[in-house]
Amino acid sequence: MANETTVNAPGGAHEPGLKKVMGPKLLLFFVVGDILGTTIYSLTGKVAGKVGGALWVPFLVAFVVAFLTAFSYLELVGKYPRAGGAPLYVHKAFGIHFVTFLIAFAVMCSGITSASSAAQAFSGDYLTGIFGDGVEPYSWMVALGFLLLLAAINFRGVGESVKMNVVLTCVELTGLAIVIVFGLIAIFGGSHSADIAPDPSRLTQFDTDTSPLLAITSATALAFFAMVGFEDSVNMAEETKDPSKNFPRALLLGMVITATIYLVIAVITSTLVPTAELAESDGPLLLVVKAAAPWFPPILFSLIALFAVTNTALINMLMASRLVYGMANEGVVPSVFGKVHKGRRTPWVSILFTSIIAVILVSSLEISDLGSTTSLLLLVVFAVVNIAVLVLRKDEVEHDHFKAPTWVPVLGALTCAFFASPLSGRPATEYIIAGILLGIGVIFWLINYFVKGKTDFQAESLSK
Repeated sequence: MANETTVNAPGGAHEPGLKKVMGPKLLLFFVVGDILGTTIYSLTGKVAGKVGGALWVPFLVAFVVAFLTAFSYLELVGKYPRAGGAPLYVHKAFGIHFVTFLIAFAVMCSGITSASSAAQAFSGDYLTGIFGDGVEPYSWMVALGFLLLLAAINFRGVGESVKMNVVLTCVELTGLAIVIVFGLIAIFGGSHSADIAPDPSRLTQFDTDTSPLLAITSATALAFFAMVGFEDSVNMAEETKDPSKNFPRALLLGMVITATIYLVIAVITSTLVPTAELAESDGPLLLVVKAAAPWFPPILFSLIALFAVTNTALINMLMASRLVYGMANEGVVPSVFGKVHKGRRTPWVSILFTSIIAVILVSSLEISDLGSTTSLLLLVVFAVVNIAVLVLRKDEVEHDHFKAPTWVPVLGALTCAFFASPLSGRPATEYIIAGILLGIGVIFWLINYFVKGKTDFQAESLSK
């Protein structure tokens, strides 16, 4: 069939490939839904806790940095239109298999940590808003059950999962529309809870416990968590129709839409809710709704928020399992991870593996640690991709393609490297978590190296 592929599994056996089910509209929903999910619904308060009332600043900086890297991706996608993803670009630039593998595994880990943070958010304040405080002792059980449900959906198939993404994204956007409309009415119309007084002066206030610069950089380092959807869309290339045409439009339009929403939400949130309250909550938008429209049923908004974080988690677990599947098919991790279920046509072993890691992370880390580790992994990947663009300028192709001004990838690499470094105010624990996750990948690499010897692989296949 036209929308199906077959791949060669390790050892020469033929495994059924993945279906091409994503057109431009589905891809746009994919990008928007992923960027708008857990960060804006659950980590906004944690960002406020780092920066203070000037909540809009770190999100603005994060999107500026992301847009620089977006133009690097656009140049690379146009230059190499039949495959995409950071592993391919890094391999074409440097040709070092181990570095390519580490980049692929880092992207995979960012998806798992992102989904894990969504699981934490799912079992937090929004769930309490529905069932009351009595559910708190069982929040860890809810988080684990949430991950198992995602694994089941992922196993059923990407077509079903991406279609569910459309529904969840619509619900997600509805929740944000509620926040924006009621929030603006509360600020400009004076219709709000008697317990709050809108205070626009908070928009220029920074955390007094540190310098404004460090407050911004440390908050931006966490706010960059929102950009996880940026790389996810590239890594769904095998299941996207005509990625060289659809990816640039979906990426830029999706980023413009999400950047606008993030900034508006940040301004409304900080104006209506005191920073101290935001910092203590993993359900900050529920606080905004309660302040702006106390008559609105908190249970209904909490349900919407739960759908939103589910959307983020589902997309990221899809991406992570496909990356492990691609690495297995190329023989850089044990071949068992490349097995595809004959009936469902999904990489069931990779789904199981990524789900187990997510369960371990949810059981041992806080949501802010998971979010910060996600942004750290992404920033490292984006810094290397920006460097790869410059290196690949020597690799000329016959067809015309977009070329970013040289200063764009240079500035993109420098800014990504800065926000990934300790200079941005990152604690040592984030580097330890990221190191452990990447260490798991190195172990798999070494197992294959000693069993099979040096393996040559196709880098573009790591993104499948």
